[in-house]
Amino acid sequence: MRGPGDILLVSAYELGHPPHGVALPAAFLERAGFRPAALDLAVERYDAARVRAARLVVVSVPMHTALRLGLAFAARARADAPGAVLAFHGLYAPLNSDLLVRAGASAVLGGECEEDLVALAQALEREERELSRFVLRGGEAVPRRRPDYPVPSRAGLPPLARYAGLVGADGRRRVAGYAEATRGCKHLCRHCPVVPIYRGRFLAVPEEVVVEDVARQVAAGAEHVTFGDPDFLNGPTHALRVARAVRARFPELTFDFTAKIEHLVRLPSEVAELARLGALFVTSAVESLSDRVLAKLAKGHTRDDVLRALDVCAAAGLPLRPSLVPFTPWGTLEDLLDVLDTFEARGVLPALDPVQLSIRLLVPPGSLLEGDPDVAWGGLDEEALTWRWSHPDPRMDALQARIAAEVEAAAGRGEEPLETFARVKVLVLAVAGLPHGHVRTLSPDQRRVPRMTESWFC
Repeated sequence: MRGPGDILLVSAYELGHPPHGVALPAAFLERAGFRPAALDLAVERYDAARVRAARLVVVSVPMHTALRLGLAFAARARADAPGAVLAFHGLYAPLNSDLLVRAGASAVLGGECEEDLVALAQALEREERELSRFVLRGGEAVPRRRPDYPVPSRAGLPPLARYAGLVGADGRRRVAGYAEATRGCKHLCRHCPVVPIYRGRFLAVPEEVVVEDVARQVAAGAEHVTFGDPDFLNGPTHALRVARAVRARFPELTFDFTAKIEHLVRLPSEVAELARLGALFVTSAVESLSDRVLAKLAKGHTRDDVLRALDVCAAAGLPLRPSLVPFTPWGTLEDLLDVLDTFEARGVLPALDPVQLSIRLLVPPGSLLEGDPDVAWGGLDEEALTWRWSHPDPRMDALQARIAAEVEAAAGRGEEPLETFARVKVLVLAVAGLPHGHVRTLSPDQRRVPRMTESWFC
């Protein structure tokens, strides 16, 4: 098990970022004396030679899209390397344990799985055949003590320039890296895949480990770093220490982060300092402007809080890039119009990715939303990896499909996002039976908001 490539770490998709789901396990394995290889299917072609050389193939599935792609990879890998042990890890692995075992997995690991992964490799080295203890589900997946985090190892991954980059306000593309200052989340949003795994816990990665990870990526060409924590401000003191240390060492480096609306509202001074330290934008899971929907999702914020957060970020000179789930069993056509009207009036549309207007709620196995009595449930769609549900207003399901098709076609044409928003608004107004013949196209000369070249969604 200790030869080069005896262990193959595979990533299918991490929003275009250099995959942390490979880099961190690689560091744990290397510290234990193993020499893993890596394969990132987001930027590399399937490599049968690497697969056939492996005795243990480990697939990272931190999100819904990654799991779907990972399952397709696993089927091909099983054919090319039938003797290899197959393992999955990441947020979506324990939620789909039964499915993954049927797909051939001998191990299913979840959050903070790296020490278990080392133990799995050691068990295979001893030629153990009984591996059932490595098949975890839901809340079993997070240890009670904080692991001893090494600096993530990215040596086996493609160059940073092949990953999603930053497009600045000047329109220039910059090489971007990726780091995590914390793991998990202390909140319990009902639709979030982090919650069934971490169950309200988050762990701080030591400051010196985070800074060294950033330093190595700067040496590899990074001009910008995404802090991909589920919520960078879960531990605001830690976040500021990390940001200050990075700024002191790399004064020209910029970054972005993700934070909940309630933290942005509660911590205006910290938000302003992060902007001064080099933050170019913050992503926040707004999800909806309907207080009813927000309450059903247990988001911890209200419509008024979103407006206050926009004010806090505007005062700090820090654009807020919202993520949305406009299609839920509880959202209405009027809610969607309110989002479009409010974001247009508040100047938010230039900071919004059009794909966000098409997102339909996913309810994976193990979700806190399972069995909600207010939802018209269908069965579990194992191919789509979600519980089926239908909206009480059939127009909403049809509209979601039309908006998704429109957004995809517009992206394929390279259309300006503001033009896409105008098209989407025409669709929504038409379904609502409201006048839509003179929807104005927003001015494309509005100040460009810094963004990543890969849209933020699940």
